[in-house]
Amino acid sequence: MPTIQRRFPKISLALLALVSFPAFAPATPPQPPVVLLGRADALPLAIDASVEVRKVKADFLETPEATGIRRLRSENSEDQSIAFERRRLLYGAVTPADMRARYGDYYTFYWRSKRPAHLTVRLEYRQQKLGGFVQAREVEYPEGAGSHVTRFSVVGDDYVEQGRVSAWRLVVIEDHRKIVALKQSYLWR
Repeated sequence: MPTIQRRFPKISLALLALVSFPAFAPATPPQPPVVLLGRADALPLAIDASVEVRKVKADFLETPEATGIRRLRSENSEDQSIAFERRRLLYGAVTPADMRARYGDYYTFYWRSKRPAHLTVRLEYRQQKLGGFVQAREVEYPEGAGSHVTRFSVVGDDYVEQGRVSAWRLVVIEDHRKIVALKQSYLWR
């Protein structure tokens, strides 16, 4: 150990341990489970500036029949980023049934709350073949203070049988009583 301290005298051993052993580095807490709701209740709107939805990332993994793609694009094509995202979403899918279970729409929402509160993040959405019928999925955060990433996906049989998500709305609900933050797609009405 003296050779390391002679070569790098300004690096502490604790920092060296964190770099050498990433298992000891602090990890982000896992997302609570997503609950599929049978019905989305209407709640009063009371927007609060201390809770905000900062960014939305949407990924769409369509079936090859829908896109006309029979295989992934080659590495030298101009759409490398699209091919990469497709491979990332299909990672680990070996059989056609595994791939079918991964086709769908993936949504990642980045949001934060500046104060502690019992918050519920709900994704309300409509699908192409269901018309105006609104479905909902939600995740509860009992201690909602801080920055969070919440992921929702409409995949598998829900996606293949009922179609793509045509419109969505994300609401952050405080104490199951009022909507304190809102973000929606252009087509939501």
